[in-house]
Parts: sequence; C-alpha cells; structure tokens
Amino acid sequence: MGRLTGGDPSLLRRINSAVVLHALRAADSPTLTDLVQVTGLSRPTVEGVVEGLIETGLVAEAAAEEGEARRQGRPARRFRFRTEAGHLLGIEIGPHRVSVLLSDLAGRLVDSTQRTVGARAGADERLERVRTAVAELLRRAGVPRRSLRAVGVGSPGIVEADGTVRLGTALPGWTGLPLGERLRRSFRCPVLVENDANAAAVAEHWTGAATGSDDIVFVLAGLSPGAGALIGGRLHRGFGGAAGEIGALHLLGREATPEKLLSTTGKPLHPLDEAQVAEVFALAHEGDARAQEAMDRFLQRLVHHVAALVLALDPELVVIGGWATGLAGVLDPLRDELARYCLRPPQVALSALGETAVATGALRLALDHVEGELFAVEGAVTRRR
Repeated sequence: MGRLTGGDPSLLRRINSAVVLHALRAADSPTLTDLVQVTGLSRPTVEGVVEGLIETGLVAEAAAEEGEARRQGRPARRFRFRTEAGHLLGIEIGPHRVSVLLSDLAGRLVDSTQRTVGARAGADERLERVRTAVAELLRRAGVPRRSLRAVGVGSPGIVEADGTVRLGTALPGWTGLPLGERLRRSFRCPVLVENDANAAAVAEHWTGAATGSDDIVFVLAGLSPGAGALIGGRLHRGFGGAAGEIGALHLLGREATPEKLLSTTGKPLHPLDEAQVAEVFALAHEGDARAQEAMDRFLQRLVHHVAALVLALDPELVVIGGWATGLAGVLDPLRDELARYCLRPPQVALSALGETAVATGALRLALDHVEGELFAVEGAVTRRR
C-alpha cells in the first residue's frame, strides 16, 4: 500500500487526468486554451494529459467549428470525450422477465432487449436467460464484449455488498445465491448487484419522476412490496442492506398474509401470482363485491406500509412503481393516509419509467461506477491510500 505524499507524481497525474477528462466531458469540443482556463492547470500539463488520453482511446480530436475553418491560418485543435469508447449494461432480473439496457459512457441508450422467463424457473435457467439476452443484444448492436466497462444488475431480495442475495423469496433458488460472483464469470468488468427497489429509486432520481428531489422513497408495489430510499441524493441501504423491506411489516402484528387479504372465498389465494391478483382486480372493477373488498384490503395494507416508511424517513416525494401502479385510485388513498399521520405530507407520484425503472437504475449504478473511476478526483486519492 503506497504512502500518500504531496509530490507523488503518479497521484498527481491521476488527479490531473481526472480533472481534464471531467472538463472535456462537460464542454462542447473545447480547445487547449479552454481546458487551461477551466481546469487551472498549466498549458504543458493539459497538453500532456490530453495526449495521454488520446492514446488510451478516451479522447479524440474534434472537427474545427464552421467559422474557424473559414478563417485564414490553422484553427485551434479541439477535443472531445469519446462516449463510444466504452459501454455499460443495466440488467433487471425479475420473476417474469429479464431486461437488458445497453448505453455508451454518457449513459445514452444504444439498444435494449427483454426476454420472458417462467416464474418457477430456477437460478441456473434464469441466469442462462440473462447470458443469452446479453449476447444477442451485444451482437445486434455490434458491440464487442471487451467494450463493456461496468454492468449493473437489479434483483429482488436483500443483497449484500459482494452481490450475494442474503434473502430472496420472490425467485426460486435465490436465497444465498452468489449472484455477483456468478455473473462476473460472464464479464471482464465490474458487476454491481443491487436490490430492485433501490435500483428503481436511483432511476427515478436520475431521469424519472424524482429528478428535482433528493429525499425520496420509491415503492415497488407488488404482492410483497419493497422500497428504496434516497437521503440527500444518496441511496440508503441500511446496515445490512435490508432498508425498505416493508413487505414484512405485517409480520410484526401477525396480520393477514397477502394470500388471505386478496382472497374472495375465505380461503388463501393459491397460487399467489400476478395473474391471480389481476383477476381479482378485474372482478372488482366489474362490480364484484367480494373482489372489491379484497382490493380495498390490499390497497389499505400498501398504504399503511408506505405511511410507516414515510414517518421514519420524512421524504419530500414518494414515487409508486411496480405492477400495482395500474390499480385505479392508489394515489388518493395514500395521500389521505399520509395527511392523517404526517406533519408535512410528502408529494406522491406514479413512476415515470414504468417497467423500465429497475434496469434503468441498474444502468445508472454502472455509470456511477465508471464515472468514479474516470472522473472523480476523490476516488484517485482514496485508491492511492
């Protein structure tokens, strides 16, 4: 482990490279003079850094602007950050589908794909579906696997820092699965695994319903709801990665399980899956009294779960996503309930990203990792230590 000193030339080069690269990405084809002014570095330093970045493939010369080309004399050299120099993947592994997003280094979407998978599929079959979907997407987009810089993955369950699923009841064979380790065998780049609700919260904050808020709760509403929270713009995972597991709140009071809540016969609903629940909701909309009672019970439970989380975190905004967002009237009961308990109730909105939220959040996590490697001066100092 190297000792950090003020004159460490390798550290200084790393910091200077990050500063210049950050300036290049933020500007529109800057000249060397522009970069000197923005970074505060000397011209020889900036010139040396830019030449080094060109050699790595991260930077290229940009075409002269139209006005400059018409002037006499040689126009100033301009440069650009090559967003096409690498690619990122965002993957959602869900009960019924696998979704994959491919982007450039700016996070701009290049292509996407989706594959269905059976709810009872085992871990091996589900992971094989991920591999085939990724392989086909890369082939179709003409992107070599070596171009991947990072892969983000959103999965149900409580996920540890190394990508192991400590508890995952939504997918067969998921509890205890070393998901990160299994997926890293398929890629030569970092693989970051995150809980699906957490990933969706990141997505809504990045490009969805929560772009203007830094304190938010995202509720992934389903049979067993989960939630992700951002506090001060940073994802809150909790001590053991289990923050937001509101689907287990009913156990505290030994209340009815979802199977009983959604039953229209007095017997537990079996199998408890989205198709069965959709049928209950359809009957409710048709006026079936028992189905309406079941739907009301389900909505009330969801509202109570969200209210408990809001009371604990005091967010500015609550975003509701997941398949249950198709329920008519989910927002008004939630607003009414929060108004009863909260001194200053948060805003409540539906997800702006819908079924792409988890994969989009996974892609953002991959982008965050790459930005930390390429642009963060703090990261350079930390890694040196």
